[in-house]
Amino acid sequence: MNNPFIYGEIAPGEAFADREAELDRLVTDLSGAQKVFLISPRRYGKSSLVHRALAILARQGGLTVNLTVSSYSSYVSFLEGYARALATVETKWQRARTWLSEVITTTRPELRFETSDPSQGHFSVAFPAVRTERDINRLANEIFALPGRLAAERKRTVIVSLDEFQAIEGFNGGSVEHALRAAAQQQRQVGYVFAGSEPSLMEKMIGPRRPFYKAGPVIRLERIPAPLFADFLETRFAASGIRAEPGLGAAIVDLAGNLPYDVQRLAHETWDDVRAAGGRKAGLESLHATLTRLLTEQETLFDVIWQRLTMAQRAVLRAVVLQNGRELLSADVRARYRLGGPSSIQGSLAALVKQDLLMKDGPRYVVMDSLFREWVARRTF
Repeated sequence: MNNPFIYGEIAPGEAFADREAELDRLVTDLSGAQKVFLISPRRYGKSSLVHRALAILARQGGLTVNLTVSSYSSYVSFLEGYARALATVETKWQRARTWLSEVITTTRPELRFETSDPSQGHFSVAFPAVRTERDINRLANEIFALPGRLAAERKRTVIVSLDEFQAIEGFNGGSVEHALRAAAQQQRQVGYVFAGSEPSLMEKMIGPRRPFYKAGPVIRLERIPAPLFADFLETRFAASGIRAEPGLGAAIVDLAGNLPYDVQRLAHETWDDVRAAGGRKAGLESLHATLTRLLTEQETLFDVIWQRLTMAQRAVLRAVVLQNGRELLSADVRARYRLGGPSSIQGSLAALVKQDLLMKDGPRYVVMDSLFREWVARRTF
């Protein structure tokens, strides 16, 4: 029996926890060619949600394209990847080559089919003649128009997912947003999901005086309700032949801070340990044995992170962990943990957020990695 809990990769349908309301809304909006912003903190299962929505839409006859914007090192490389993804949607190499050569008129694309194994080829697109900012902007206008042309030619809805969309800001400032919004708003047969895992940046991108202001519906992912998540875990344990003792699901969710990635990780590792020991049931002792193992394995990494922090940042981080991220500026908390003044605390919090160690969750701060939180609580002073 394979481990029923998936983390660190796209979760398949049966391993996908809850999110049914968000999934239904996303599929409905995209099938209606809406331009959707999906905003989520890291580790909330955003990419798995998008992947599942695209799979449903593909089964319904849609043409789906999925790119991770942050994986590209430059604006031009992003445009090359976007063009390749659009050209190869349900298309053989020769047809893709012909189509792209016909629709790109501002420059001559360099198209190759690279393979050492005929069954596993790779279609590459490059625009070597594009060098100036003017060249790039002209090319971008053509590339961003391609989804609409594809939908018209195939007479099918096209759905484009641009994951980690906030990385667009690093390419060419606001001009990218203007060009993409101008193209998207004219494409009535194309649905877009602009998904991002840096909520503060994504919120700015849909704010007033920005091109995507009121461009379409906004879906903000929240935590999965803890009781639902706990039931999901215990059901998955039982289906795999390992009985979860009462309360195990709730304990995993609580220990993992109800962060979907961390919950799946802790459940996965606990299941592995029980199975390796030949056990048929998992309980709180199993969970804490797994936690102890994981903390030992991560000791070196966590110590390196800790050593890189300033003394003020260490003190604030410990206060966040031990105070559950609340009332950090109060006189009592500042005295108890020997913190500096309010401005010093706020500076440390901002630095820890920038390093992806903390995130703001309503009125409190939360440690991004629940294992690191436990390590700080148990092994620092």
